Parts: sequence; C-alpha cells; structure tokens
Amino acid sequence: MTKQEYTIIENYMLTHITDSAHDKHHIYRVLNAAVDIASYEQCVDMDILVAACLLHDIGRSAQMVNPAVCHAKVGGQMAFDFLTAHNLLSQKWHPRQARHVQDCISTHRYRGDNPPQTTEAKILFDADKLEASGTIGIARTLIFSGYVDGPLYTLNEGGSIITGTADADTATFFQHYNHKLKNVYSSFFTARAKEIAQKRKIAAENFYNALYAEVTDNIESGTELTEVIT
Repeated sequence: MTKQEYTIIENYMLTHITDSAHDKHHIYRVLNAAVDIASYEQCVDMDILVAACLLHDIGRSAQMVNPAVCHAKVGGQMAFDFLTAHNLLSQKWHPRQARHVQDCISTHRYRGDNPPQTTEAKILFDADKLEASGTIGIARTLIFSGYVDGPLYTLNEGGSIITGTADADTATFFQHYNHKLKNVYSSFFTARAKEIAQKRKIAAENFYNALYAEVTDNIESGTELTEVIT
C-alpha cells in the first residue's frame, strides 16, 4: 500500500468517527495490534489488513442512529463501495480485494454470528477484541457508558449491585463486564493475541474487584448510617 492510498483511506475513516470510545486512537491501536499479530502469522495480505483495520468502525454512525443496525455489516458495505468507487484507488483495488476487506469488517463484531474465516479477518477480529481486554477495555466501556448516559450500576431489591447479564444497550458497567469483558479472553483466534490478552487480564480483574468492593462498602455503610439518622 502506498502512502497516498493509506492517507486516502485514513481520511475517509476520519470523517466517520462518531464517539470517543471508537475514536481515531481506537482505530490506530487496532491497526498497531493487527500489525503486531500479523508479524507472527504467515502469508498475510497487509494491504487487505491495513484497509480493514482503518475502516472497520465506519458503520458506527449508522448503528448509533438505529441500534438495530449492525455496524459491521453496514461498515463492510461502505468500505467495499468506497474502495471500488474512488478514482485514485481504482487501479489498485479490484472488486475481489475490496470484497475481502468487506468480509474482514463484516465478521469482526464480537456479538456477531458470522465468525471470521480468513487470516486477515481473524487478525482484525483479535486486534479489535484486544480493545475489550485489560484496563483499556474497562476505560473504553466506561467512556461509552457515559456517552449513552448509562449508569455505573443498578441495585436489586436487597440493595446489592446487579451484575447479571442485560441487553447491551441498557447494561451497566458491572453487567457489561460480566457479559463481555471477562469472557473476551477465550474468544481469540491467534496465539499472539491470546498472549497479549492474558498479560492484561489480571489488571482488569483487579480493577473490577476493587471497584465492586468500594461501591459495595459505600452502600452497606451508608445504609447503616442512614438508618441511624432517620
């Protein structure tokens, strides 16, 4: 891929950034991780991989407008249309290549029922899932929760934090962690991604446990004090 091609694709991506949890820095981290993972694999088409990484979240804006829309599916089609229509890329991006990029993007979603098949698609999937691991996964979850006005936690009738699963659009941080973040470590395809994720896992568990303990302690002690003064 030439520098000119990279810049054209990058600039198109930058026009579709929609929220701070999926900002340009998220895109670049995914790209960096993908290049790292690719260095441990064989026969990787780097043009396909780089384009897919840069464009994998361009469908986010459509999903934000309509949560029923799958950003991976929409984004894949947008990427195909862009790569095959842009004059400066017409000689480079054959429809077959653009379709490969589309397939990588359409199969990168964690909750999707369409798993990645090619090496490039598996690398993108893993690089993006690393963003849900460790403390960076926690930080991004909290950022996105704030973006959509989601609560940190909710309580059951007994006054305890609800940690069970919930719909992704209404889940609190504690529910999202137990539904996705703590389970992401078993979802990787490549050995390199598994290695990176395992290094991050303990930090994420420690953060979750500390936050849960602090909030629980506040609730329990606050309940006791409130009973005294009322």
